[in-house]
Amino acid sequence: MDEQVSELLTAILERNGLTADDLISIWFTATPDLHSDFPAAAARKLGIVDVPLICAQELDIVGALPRVVRILAHIESDLPKTGISHIYLGAAAALRKDIAQ
Repeated sequence: MDEQVSELLTAILERNGLTADDLISIWFTATPDLHSDFPAAAARKLGIVDVPLICAQELDIVGALPRVVRILAHIESDLPKTGISHIYLGAAAALRKDIAQ
């Protein structure tokens, strides 16, 4: 989980031109089949140490895509809403084909 969450969080920051100083808080959710670690632990290892982080579990819905971590980052930015890149890596791109990069 650590490697994949780090990859996702790094992609979000890089593609949106953000740094840790732009972060206000981050919500992580994980599907119920992921239970090896807290997704937020990966953010701490990346050096994001002074930002509130919280983890929650996704609803256990029959037929839902397994092994998914989602990140909802609250940020400070001058980017317009249309300028924000929403990142979906791997199989998660199927969740939002309309905005997946």
